[in-house]
Amino acid sequence: MAERFKNYIGGEWLDATTGQTFENINPSNMEEVIGRFPRSTKEDVDMAVKAALDALKGWKTTPPPERGEILYRAARLLEERKDELAAVISRENGKTRGSCIGEVQSALDMANYMAGEGRRMFGRTTHSGLRKRFAMTKRYPIGVVGIILPFNFPMALSGWRVFPALICGNTVVLKSDEYSPQTTVHFVRILEEAGLPKGAVNLVHGFGGEVGEAITTHPDMALVSFTGSTATGRRVAENCVRRGARVSLELGGKNGVVVMDDADLELAADGVVCGAFSVSGQRCTATGRVIVHRDVYDRFLAILVEKTSSLKAGPAEDDGSDVTPLINKPQLQRVLGFIERARADGCRIVTGGRQLTGGVYDRGYYVEPTIIECDGPTKEIAREEVFGPVLTVLTAEDYDDAVRMLNVSPYGLSASIFTRDVTEAFKFFDDAEAGVCYINAPTFGSEPHMPFGGLKDSGQGYREVGWAAIETYSELKTLYVDYSEKIQNVQFVEED
Repeated sequence: MAERFKNYIGGEWLDATTGQTFENINPSNMEEVIGRFPRSTKEDVDMAVKAALDALKGWKTTPPPERGEILYRAARLLEERKDELAAVISRENGKTRGSCIGEVQSALDMANYMAGEGRRMFGRTTHSGLRKRFAMTKRYPIGVVGIILPFNFPMALSGWRVFPALICGNTVVLKSDEYSPQTTVHFVRILEEAGLPKGAVNLVHGFGGEVGEAITTHPDMALVSFTGSTATGRRVAENCVRRGARVSLELGGKNGVVVMDDADLELAADGVVCGAFSVSGQRCTATGRVIVHRDVYDRFLAILVEKTSSLKAGPAEDDGSDVTPLINKPQLQRVLGFIERARADGCRIVTGGRQLTGGVYDRGYYVEPTIIECDGPTKEIAREEVFGPVLTVLTAEDYDDAVRMLNVSPYGLSASIFTRDVTEAFKFFDDAEAGVCYINAPTFGSEPHMPFGGLKDSGQGYREVGWAAIETYSELKTLYVDYSEKIQNVQFVEED
């Protein structure tokens, strides 16, 4: 019998008000039900928001260094249970144990970083334009924050969103993704054990159309942080803007790598293969395109195909697996659909392109690592996010042509260039329309103390990681103290 999990509201573990549940399935073994989770509704969200509002009164007045001590304790618990937590993530997310240990480390790093920010919740002081007047700013919490997670990095993104929200004094309603809900249960249990006050974080499981919609439309939700597809992100934004709430969106990407004629081709191929095919391309910063200078195109493609062909596809429990299963059948159908439409659009399947079947492959949803040669950057396969192990290869005449093709995409999350030319490397920072840029590295690898986010259809300007997260999850008050013992104002004009 699969374990039955519950929501966490106001410090209590509760079933959904309807009593209904849904199953969480192991992507590496579709016959295994990991657990049953509450299929929550608006009523459960209402309860969670009320609990968060009640807890806000005490949490926002808790000094930030004291909040930080709780985050430090959470970091120590994450460190102690790293292996245990990695096993949970691997089982429900379909990623290898090694990659899941890295995910726990990412959350742990964010806990430590944000705990330290509890003693750096800085405002500014400055001179007034008037005599005997003091001017300063101070940061305050926004209120109740709704955080809607994706399936692919449930522990890392829980940490990247919840820890900044808490250190700023907000309380949280956290929605797990229905394909990775167990990880968030363990995350919340750690916060509970670390001493977080009841109601400061509330966890509600369920589906986007029910729980997610209720979070984004709730009148007491001051800010909603959403990570997921651009299409859903637009709906989240509409719901929030309609009622005057803040919204922070981390959306899709069609991340590109430029390979110049002076690049180390072996290094570039390693970076592209890692970026395109690790975790089956199911990361927002996965490499979806590689744009190669025509003078090295044939050599680079040969190296790329050789390295891709050596990748091993297999289940999460096999640490030798390079390409693990897709999360579910709809994602499999989505990826195969992109491949078939690319073929119909005149693109050439260089390698891969098929669903893997037989043996362990029949227990999950596997697609061969796929390379598709495309003759232009405007075709669907070169523009749209696949979220699977599919890489598009394009030819560029020179640096300017490569950057032009890179920027054709409506997305602008991350980008990379491989070159030995320092001039072109620094020009790339200015020219690439992406929120995160790399030189001689894959398109992923952001660190917790550095801001992260995208441009264009990949986001809308907020950054939720590093020091910039404090600006997202807090608001400034401008404060004046007048000790002149008279009424004065810069907008008054005194006449002689």
